[in-house]
Amino acid sequence: MSIDAIKDKISDKVAAANFEHVIKFDCGDDGVLVINKDEVTTKDMEAECTVGLTLDDLMALVKGELNPTMGFMQGKLKLDGNMGVAMKLGSLL
Repeated sequence: MSIDAIKDKISDKVAAANFEHVIKFDCGDDGVLVINKDEVTTKDMEAECTVGLTLDDLMALVKGELNPTMGFMQGKLKLDGNMGVAMKLGSLL
């Protein structure tokens, strides 16, 4: 699954979630996915929190196969910025 496919998969859910933050998923050479309040984009921008992870781990996160807290504890998710925003991932995705 590509970054664009993940964007398409979660866009409706994000739009309905009333999320009020900006969080970026940085997959290195595979690209970025940014949730900017109620929209999802693949354009890189400043964010309150950046999550560094592989594209495979992002796919697992979106599919519900990777719990955000467990992913962080296992070192699959690297956080930079506001951890409080990152804690809201479980309810968003």
